[in-house]
Amino acid sequence: MNYITLNNGIRVPQLGLGVWKVPNEEAEKAVVQALETGYRLIDTAKIYGNEVGVGEALAKCDVSREELFITTKVWNSDQGYESTLKAFDESLEKLGLDYVDLYLIHWPTPQYDSYVETYKALEKLYKDGRTKAIGVCNFEIEHLERIMKECEIKPSVNQVECHPYLQQKELKKFCKEHGIYLEAYSPLMNGTKVLEDPVIKEIAEQHGKTPAQVILRWHLQTDVIVIPKTVTASRMEENLAVFDFELSDVDMDKIAALDRGERHNADPNEMNVR
Repeated sequence: MNYITLNNGIRVPQLGLGVWKVPNEEAEKAVVQALETGYRLIDTAKIYGNEVGVGEALAKCDVSREELFITTKVWNSDQGYESTLKAFDESLEKLGLDYVDLYLIHWPTPQYDSYVETYKALEKLYKDGRTKAIGVCNFEIEHLERIMKECEIKPSVNQVECHPYLQQKELKKFCKEHGIYLEAYSPLMNGTKVLEDPVIKEIAEQHGKTPAQVILRWHLQTDVIVIPKTVTASRMEENLAVFDFELSDVDMDKIAALDRGERHNADPNEMNVR
């Protein structure tokens, strides 16, 4: 496992497991399997409805709490200072934990203009030691700039959709310049057409790896934290087997040329669902 260090000194596994769209009862089994396979970063959220299942898995595992890195998120309908603090308490209780390692704002929901107030609640949670790091999801440059202007603590992480067809180059550059780590969700474009891309398949054949492994390796080599979602044991093992090879500069250039700005998920400036 590769580890990276956030801007506040916290170490994070660079590859973890996302549990979006995993039903609560399946989440427990999937997280137990992931921990047994070697994963230490687990990414959940209130809106996923599976914090209880994740918590039950954590309670069963033999891995020490210090080795784990657990992320959850405040949902749009809970944004606001007091409501965020309450939502955090609820998430912590469901997870059965004394603290989380990373707490994120799930979406900026610009229509409601409450993400600054929400982030100030995250700052309080951080200062109180209830979360080891704080950050955001789906934030564009303009949202990050406002947070850095109006709040005290710079986000450690910005979790966004990122894959070879949506490489987020401008956002990556901005985050790197400001010491914010980009974390990729839907890193395999939700298992859709990017896995069938002829360039990806050709590189995979050359390395004796699968297209998914090539894409995950590309994420790692672009200095991104990556959280592929799966509930299948064999896929968990496959996704973790990406530390024994390296893509060449030519490989990286070929993948860089695939960028087409193609989103598979919602646009952050238009996602105002509560």
